[in-house]
Amino acid sequence: IRWSCCNPLSTQDDIAAALVKAGIAIFAWKGETEEEKLWCIDQTIYFADGEPLNAILDDGCNLTRVVHEKYLHLTDAIHGCSEETTAGITKLRKLLKNKKLNVPAINVNDSVTKSKFDNNYGCGESLVDGIKRATDTMIGGKTVVVIGYGNVGKGCAKTLRGHGAKVIITEVDPICALQAAMDGYQVTTIAEACKIGQIFVTATGSTELIRGEHIMKMRDMAILCNIGSGQTEIDVVWLKANAIKIENVKPQ
Repeated sequence: IRWSCCNPLSTQDDIAAALVKAGIAIFAWKGETEEEKLWCIDQTIYFADGEPLNAILDDGCNLTRVVHEKYLHLTDAIHGCSEETTAGITKLRKLLKNKKLNVPAINVNDSVTKSKFDNNYGCGESLVDGIKRATDTMIGGKTVVVIGYGNVGKGCAKTLRGHGAKVIITEVDPICALQAAMDGYQVTTIAEACKIGQIFVTATGSTELIRGEHIMKMRDMAILCNIGSGQTEIDVVWLKANAIKIENVKPQ
């Protein structure tokens, strides 16, 4: 096994160190830059004896994408890949549509236990737990904007409402938007929701959903959260470039 991270902010260094002590090759640490993340992924391609990888366990299509972009000559020896995220499956389907997917792929994300239980129940619980631990904020009485009403968004919205939040949904898919309305949520656009929300949750796996023009219209002390795959749903680059002050509230 050779292991790298799918998210530069998600690695727990003590656990990574314990795995290294157990003899597993880990290439990850908390707070990687994008360049360091790509370097780490590159280190998983070949084992110490020079043999290339022959199977991929992926999250977000990170390793599979790198293999197809830089190591296409190795794909004949790869038995297959598995992918567990909606964003990753979207990328794999794009490769398949363009006839560029060179390895068999297992869609873990759409399995019943993943989509109907982990996404629908687990993500909502993790979201609320993460918000409370990171900010010490009470959910009850807050106006929370959930961006995306897929399986993850549905679970997050339901859990937030169960904790007493007033939940607003934004969704570009008309069927999912109609589902949100039928489930009793107010449905609007990000341009409108950014003016009234106190907590914002992105749950799409897409990119550039909350941008600078939205952030500038938000209320003071607004909280931005992402539960989707990757770091591109919120324009963090803009935030850092325009921040008056950057403070690490809590280490985890």
